[in-house]
Amino acid sequence: MIKVIIAEVVTGPAQKELIQQRMDELDQLVHTYGGDLSVVQMVQQRAKPDYKTYMGSGKLEETIQVMKELWARILIFGNILKPAQIYAINEILKDASKDDGYAEPMQARDRVDLILKIFDRHANSTEARLQIELASIKHMGPRIYDMSMELGKQWSGTWSKWSGETNTETMSRHLWLRKKQIQKQLAKYAQVREVHRQSRQKKYLPTVGLVWYTNAGKSSLMNSLTNKWVLVEDKLFATLGTDVGKLYIPNMQWGKWTEILINDTIWFIRDLPPGLIEAFKSTLEDSIEADVLLHTIDAHDPLWDDKVRIVDEILDDIWAEQERVYVLNKIDLLDEQGIRKKEEGDAASRHSEWTKWNEVIEESRDAVIWSHQTLEQKKQWLESYCEEYGYDAPTIITVSAHTWEGMDELKELMAERVKWK
Repeated sequence: MIKVIIAEVVTGPAQKELIQQRMDELDQLVHTYGGDLSVVQMVQQRAKPDYKTYMGSGKLEETIQVMKELWARILIFGNILKPAQIYAINEILKDASKDDGYAEPMQARDRVDLILKIFDRHANSTEARLQIELASIKHMGPRIYDMSMELGKQWSGTWSKWSGETNTETMSRHLWLRKKQIQKQLAKYAQVREVHRQSRQKKYLPTVGLVWYTNAGKSSLMNSLTNKWVLVEDKLFATLGTDVGKLYIPNMQWGKWTEILINDTIWFIRDLPPGLIEAFKSTLEDSIEADVLLHTIDAHDPLWDDKVRIVDEILDDIWAEQERVYVLNKIDLLDEQGIRKKEEGDAASRHSEWTKWNEVIEESRDAVIWSHQTLEQKKQWLESYCEEYGYDAPTIITVSAHTWEGMDELKELMAERVKWK
């Protein structure tokens, strides 16, 4: 079993529940990528990140000692580090590995590295693989070779080295050429998408876009709406890429059954790399062009409100201006008062063999495990939130894609809100 250390550096005051949630999410990310892993959690609180090693030389040395005790090979930060910081940490880990006879040196990665590795593993379509490769090149640069990321097979040119050129300069030049190749290929996919959108508009096909924070139950919702089998798994990024399904509903205006297209676009997550958003721009355009967006929310999540903000901020960044319907999903996991049911093994340490808790985490555990917010209070929060941020008065609907509760009401609402021509 591979042992992994995950570390979160907290700078300044932070909501304790949010810190715990970030550690939980990072734990899930690691298991999504690696499967059978033993994870050790560490938290460091600092006024600001250390310029060279992010967590500070003392804390890094302490972390290395823990890695040696457990024979852990990988250190993953829940933060986004600068390339120079990752390089400095890996040099220190490399020297420490020599002293203890590691067959392979210990390695450090940051949150973005991990997300890109997961995307790289889960990509199925050629377009998705190109988008991920482009984002990886932008984030990692020459480090991409050390990360064992899969570069495209359609590589033009030779690996010639110009006179006086260093290895890093050679790799940087070839990455620049590869980036240009990918951008040209993605431009072709974008053109095809635009043709498909124009075709749908000419045929007067109403369209709904699904957007969500990852693991909010979107795949179950997609299956319930369209009867189209999509992988449902309790993992972050269990599905990758886009899909289109059809929902058939009675149209009273035309007196017959008509179809609504359901666009299943990419997921959102905290600290989603800007380069990845840019790389998936053509895919996200499917959401921008939809008549209405279904913002799927996990009503069972203790920190659901924070994730609502993250998704809406990204939608604002990509200029998605159409109506958003807030769909509170997984209500079957709430009790009769609409309060989150307490579950066994709900603590963040459920996957960990050994966890080193920081005081700030220990205090927050009970607050994270249990949420006393009722379903009605969640609706009130959404109304206040939309008013505060200048959104239109929200349309809110509660459903369970698992038990089908509320699904008929959701379909009726979609029929009312899409553009019939």
